[in-house]
Amino acid sequence: MNERNESGGDMAEKNDWPRMKVYFVGAGPGDPELITLKGYRLLKEADLVIYTGSLINRDLLRGLRSELVDSSNLSLEEITERILSSVRDGKKVVRLHSGDPSLYGAILEQMRPLEENGVEVEVVPGVSSLFAAAAALKTQLTLKGVSESLIITRPSGATLERDEIRELSQHGSTMAVFLGVERIREIVSSVKLPADTPVAVVYHASWPDQQVLTGTLEDIAEKVEEAGINKSALILIGGVVRRAGFRRSHLYRSR
Repeated sequence: MNERNESGGDMAEKNDWPRMKVYFVGAGPGDPELITLKGYRLLKEADLVIYTGSLINRDLLRGLRSELVDSSNLSLEEITERILSSVRDGKKVVRLHSGDPSLYGAILEQMRPLEENGVEVEVVPGVSSLFAAAAALKTQLTLKGVSESLIITRPSGATLERDEIRELSQHGSTMAVFLGVERIREIVSSVKLPADTPVAVVYHASWPDQQVLTGTLEDIAEKVEEAGINKSALILIGGVVRRAGFRRSHLYRSR
């Protein structure tokens, strides 16, 4: 006879359950070769991959043996139930996010109900579109003599009542603005820096249709509007865009 626990459950049966675990994996910025080795291994091993719609390059999903689910039309509750059902059946589940899950990935609200249901969560970092944008510009986000700090932010909108772009810009650090290219005019007008401050807008960083626009606070909005870019682009503001005026680092100082 099976031993029973205090709550009346079958202890032997419970001990035979597979360990419930889900992996939140950063897919990288778009280029399928920019996912980590660990992230790609998990994709190949997965029974179920729930991915973030058009933000993921479908080339990354080709040839996988897993069931593929596009989460773009699913509610949080539907995603949670799909994951819970699968891990309870002993399946290996990957929740695939674009870029790195820690930047505007809304992962904690997904993780919390899973953890409350006894599911172990592991987060696998990915290459952010921020770093792919810097690579496209062939620059550094921190550059000696130009900017030693990086500010990551986003503009206000449907899900953010008030932003701090005006205040943050007064630090004079490199600024990376996510989720706001459709409001480029409002953003540049909020920035309290000289009109000739360099700005870059990188659309679909590392994707085959990547576009890079450079200009200044004075003219970048017009260039973006002429190019028809209104989504999936990162805005970089600061002297690092120009790739000039920097000093040699201590590491490579003259000896």
